Amino acid sequence: MSEVLEMHPLNCDASPAPRQSKAEHLIQQLNATNAKKVALLMVLGFVAYHGILNWQYGSDSCQWLLSKGRFKGDNEWQPYGCMMHKYTQTDTRRCLRYLAFWGNRNYFVFVGDESIRALYQSFINHLHPSDDDNVSTTLLGVPKNGDFEERQLNMHARYIYANQVDPTLLDTLNKLDDVKELPVILILGFTYRNFLAGNVTDELVKQFTNNLTRLVVPFDELVAHKTKVLWKLQDHINEEKVEESAWKAVLNDDINRLNAAALSVFRYSDVIVWKSAWQIAYGLVDSAMEGFRLSDLGLRHEVQILINMYCNDYMNYNDGTCCASAEPYTNLQIVSFAILGVCLTLVAVMLLRRWCLHLRGHTFYTPLVQPSSYQNLHTANATASGILTNGSTSFAFSIMDFFTPLAMLGLIMSYFYLCDRTNFFMKENKYYSEFSFWIPVGYVFALGIFFTEESRFTKVLNRDQTDELKGWIMLVVLIYYMTGAHRVLPIHMHIKLLISSYLFITGYTHFSYMWQTGGNSAFVRFFQVMFRLNFVTVILCFCMNRPYQFYYFVPLLSFWLCIIYFVLSLPPRISAQSVDSHPLHYLYLVAKFIGCFSVITILFMSEVFFERIFLTRPWKALFVSTDDDIHEWWYQWKLDRYTVTFGMIFAACFHTAQKYSIFDDNNHGNLFARRTSITVTLLALLSVCLYTTFSFLCRNEQECEEIHSYIVFIPIVGYIVLRNISGILRTRYSAFFAWFGRISLELFICQYHIWLAADRHGVLVLLPGFPTLNMIITSFIFVCASHEVHRITQTLLPYAVPNDWKLVMRNFVIFLIILIPVGRADGMF
Repeated sequence: MSEVLEMHPLNCDASPAPRQSKAEHLIQQLNATNAKKVALLMVLGFVAYHGILNWQYGSDSCQWLLSKGRFKGDNEWQPYGCMMHKYTQTDTRRCLRYLAFWGNRNYFVFVGDESIRALYQSFINHLHPSDDDNVSTTLLGVPKNGDFEERQLNMHARYIYANQVDPTLLDTLNKLDDVKELPVILILGFTYRNFLAGNVTDELVKQFTNNLTRLVVPFDELVAHKTKVLWKLQDHINEEKVEESAWKAVLNDDINRLNAAALSVFRYSDVIVWKSAWQIAYGLVDSAMEGFRLSDLGLRHEVQILINMYCNDYMNYNDGTCCASAEPYTNLQIVSFAILGVCLTLVAVMLLRRWCLHLRGHTFYTPLVQPSSYQNLHTANATASGILTNGSTSFAFSIMDFFTPLAMLGLIMSYFYLCDRTNFFMKENKYYSEFSFWIPVGYVFALGIFFTEESRFTKVLNRDQTDELKGWIMLVVLIYYMTGAHRVLPIHMHIKLLISSYLFITGYTHFSYMWQTGGNSAFVRFFQVMFRLNFVTVILCFCMNRPYQFYYFVPLLSFWLCIIYFVLSLPPRISAQSVDSHPLHYLYLVAKFIGCFSVITILFMSEVFFERIFLTRPWKALFVSTDDDIHEWWYQWKLDRYTVTFGMIFAACFHTAQKYSIFDDNNHGNLFARRTSITVTLLALLSVCLYTTFSFLCRNEQECEEIHSYIVFIPIVGYIVLRNISGILRTRYSAFFAWFGRISLELFICQYHIWLAADRHGVLVLLPGFPTLNMIITSFIFVCASHEVHRITQTLLPYAVPNDWKLVMRNFVIFLIILIPVGRADGMF
């Protein structure tokens, strides 16, 4: 027993270990394990916090849309806790046409004073067809009482002037309730007839309150018939600008008193008080026309709120979550979470059993040798069985090692689902500004430079260096997606360059492996890499009800990985050893590259041929989006159609040059002589600068991306040269970037659901009202979750892909059998 168990015999002669200082102990506690514990506590805290919010105020995002919000730096309106889609005229007409097709009557009624009249006119102007539309309706002006109707949209909008509660208004409301065509939305807002005279006394406020009370019953009757009734509060005015107008006697204090009276009257009724409209007017009061008329920008914001409230639940725009219902769950999601729930239950039962046995005095021993993630599963189990006390304990540990990661994965998937498939947590639209993009980028690179260390390697593109490259690429890409910087063409093109660099390095890395090993164990390695790429992605497809193509980067990497191994595995297999004995293999290698370029070019030249290949069942489901469209895959594929092949060609040239000692990377010195180094450095700088210049000069995105496919290797090779030509730069790396590079794939996948929101179209909000602090908190939880997903994948890898190719094929066949019912339900067969 003493030979196989970890024992700590008492040694009287041993000197006591030096005591750690508090600072040293604190530094030791700053690790990934403790960070994930803190992240778990934060998640539980925010679940409780939002649970209380939903219980106290409800989870109706329509209420959030109409209650409050804030202006962002570009004067765009951000509702509280939900995302507002920016409806174009085409979007709005499509919504109304869709509802008309299903028999809905799009009937809107506006009742009120001049501010409601301005809103009505802005609403109609938004719907007014352009010259391109096949509709002859024109809007020449809005009368005091106006109607606008368009039969093609089955749409009717009506404005009724009213400046106070009187019998005429009450009769009008009763008539609305009597007719068969009830309005779907009724917007009202006014004060009283002599409001502009000022001198709002307590008696006037009391009378105003009594008059509003007379509206409660007809309003509630309309709401009972499915009409949404909105009361628009009186807007603030700019008291300095209205001194020469009819509004000069009106004070904002008086407006506040009347608004408070309206709030008190409608608090317990079914009327929705439209507070956010008042906040919009308050935020734009300095730009109010004549001091009291809401600006065009404010009116457009209010119209957008109305359309979002009416259309979002039907149109399902990804960036419009306000008033949109949560996505319904599917049978596949139920089964997936049920399986993960069973794993979680088994682990809980086993932990409870171990705790009960521990209370009875049973001792558990931990093996000295922990099996690596890359070791053979059977070897690991045999080792564990040899060092444990008995077979039953060995079996328990083996079961625990397998089910514990799955149980953790179930908890993480539950958090993913809660964040992005429910309205439990809040979401907001992205916001781009020069500062919001460049400040995080600068901060990230400052941290990366600060945590620079000496590398163990001197080789060009060594493991530390490729991890570093993947790390800073992924961090910049994440900032790009967070801020919505795609609207800036030079930034967009440089992000495309970074993603291409990731693919380029993939081609270089896997070619180098085949070149150096001769393809030995390539079969098992291929499945190991494919498992690491696709395990979490497939689980997310099942749990989040998204197609495989939704996570476009993983299908792209997987596809090109298959191409790499297929091309290099074709006979004759070419390696460093084979070209030494058979120099003719260089010619075979060139032929393989030419053949790869030719096939890619043929596919690119005929989109019809491309679609016929990739839309063939059963693999069609791997390449189409939710609406059965392949254009997203076509776009991503053609953008980097040559990049991976460029990476393989660079690797071949690099290893050939290394073989003939054109440069020397076996020491800490420079790769070339001084004069040659200066020339090569200048050329590398020129290649990088040329791409940057190109990104600023090209006229449109389509033109830029087409040229990008042919010249993408130039700046990438330039960067590699600049990074490696100096021995000082080549032998140092950023540990900060390298750490993120090792989990870069998980970062890219997980960002869709727990950092961003609404399938990457918005931003997740855990702490409403504090956008900067919220970004820090969500980023911390997101990174911790990504790291844990990476650890789970590495832990399950030897179970899924053992070193024996026969067991690999067995597991692969089992996986295909599992996919058969999923594929049949999805229409793959």
